[in-house]
Amino acid sequence: MKEGKDEEGAGGLGGSANGDGDGNSHHIIDGAISLDRDSQLQRGLKSRHIQFLALGGAIGTGLFVGSGGILHVVGPAPLWLAYLSMMAVVWIVMNIIAEMTTYLPMKGITLPYFTGRYVDPSLAFAAGWNYWYAYAILVAAEASAGAILLEYWDTPVPTAAWLTIILGVNLLLNIIAVEVFGEAEFWFASIKLITILGLIIVGLVIMLGGGPNHHRIGFLYWQDPGAWKEYVATGSAGRFLAYWTAFVRAGFSFITSPELIGLAAGETVAPRRNLPKAARRFLGRLAIFYGVSTLIIGVIVPSDDPNLLSAESNANASPWVIGIQRAGIGGLNHVINAAILTSAWSAGNAFLYSGSRVLYSMAAAGQAPAVFARTSRRGVPYAAVLVTWLFSLLAYLNVSSGGAKAFAWFSNLSTISGFIAWIVVMVTYLRFRAAMDFRGLLHTLPYRTPLQPYATWVVLGIVGLLTITNGFQVFAPFSYQDFLAAYITLPAFAVLYFGHKLWFRTPWARSVQDIDVLTGKKEMDELCADDVEPVPKNWVQRVWFWI
Repeated sequence: MKEGKDEEGAGGLGGSANGDGDGNSHHIIDGAISLDRDSQLQRGLKSRHIQFLALGGAIGTGLFVGSGGILHVVGPAPLWLAYLSMMAVVWIVMNIIAEMTTYLPMKGITLPYFTGRYVDPSLAFAAGWNYWYAYAILVAAEASAGAILLEYWDTPVPTAAWLTIILGVNLLLNIIAVEVFGEAEFWFASIKLITILGLIIVGLVIMLGGGPNHHRIGFLYWQDPGAWKEYVATGSAGRFLAYWTAFVRAGFSFITSPELIGLAAGETVAPRRNLPKAARRFLGRLAIFYGVSTLIIGVIVPSDDPNLLSAESNANASPWVIGIQRAGIGGLNHVINAAILTSAWSAGNAFLYSGSRVLYSMAAAGQAPAVFARTSRRGVPYAAVLVTWLFSLLAYLNVSSGGAKAFAWFSNLSTISGFIAWIVVMVTYLRFRAAMDFRGLLHTLPYRTPLQPYATWVVLGIVGLLTITNGFQVFAPFSYQDFLAAYITLPAFAVLYFGHKLWFRTPWARSVQDIDVLTGKKEMDELCADDVEPVPKNWVQRVWFWI
């Protein structure tokens, strides 16, 4: 289905179908998407795996470290309200990704593939490179966070040495031993989830006076120094801008996490049963981990604590560690800091893996130089891993600019890339839905979510506003460094998009009648028709199957 030059290297539907002697066809779409039945049956991710993936991706240094910086700037009320607001945005993004991938959960799919298929090859090209850039910057952000946490122990080891160790181990785990990488990620993520649950319990105990000092703080810090800190302006405008900047910064905790379910769809067992299950439970689990956690952070730590992360103090502690220290719980602060450090290391590890696989997929589809599609005998795309890792060496800015400043730059850069990615995903979904409606196929969707397409239009407007206004504070007073961190991603994305469009002469968008929503549907219907939901025989199995 090539359309000439405008489709080559553009993430379109170009592919091949090779017949075998029995008359069966082995379809490869876009250089990487398989429709071969034998290949489709080779799936290893179960419901609990993909839920773990999405939650693990959402719980990281944004919650453990970045939340302290937000608390310092705006106070506890805007911090909590911003995370609740961002959870609603992420829920809608998760829903639309689940709708599209549940409909066509083909082996090897990526979200830019759907963009090229439903919207425009040039937008798919720009989106693919944007994802790679976001993951590469996130590796640097997590390494910076790791260096900040290590400085808590005031060791004689210089920051550059810590960064070298963190990045070096990430590279080794990704390029030498894939098996070790997978096992390490499982244990890292387990520590992460246990840590956050433990912290919620400890926070509640401290709040109610169960700490060694028996000081029942309740919501004392919401009275003094106060629930809100005015930001940039004064009065109600200052309070609104405090909420808005917290809303923007909260995005760092969530970017790329809803996409993980989409990326895992092609590897998921019984995708039309397990993907909706994971998507439905995502919001409730986010509410527990983020809604409760950010409320407790604002309760156990006052917003004027000098140890909170800020560009002025360059502090080196997580708000959780500060809260435990203030409560007088001896020793636990070191244990928690170590656990949070493994979280940063784990996230950097996973982002390097994801970024290299995105680059590999683009190379396989002709959207990136072919050298990045090369793999080792073990199947590791070593060239893609190496170039993604090299980009993460920007973490060494930590040495000259200070940990808090570098972390703020990296989190800002990756957050805007994440917002752009969500905008592209929402545009893709709206075109997909319009094509399904045009063909009268909406009723055939195996998973439909509430409030659509209206919720997508509303969230598209909100994320668009967040993207445009994310750096409003850089103008008071003006800082060219912060301005670049806030806005450099926008012209970079535009250059990728318009450059590809001019080179390949692609149309502005596929017309609704030309959008292909049928290729692969027959094969996926046949695959999922064979799925038989297991019936629990006792209460243990009932709980296990529910998970």
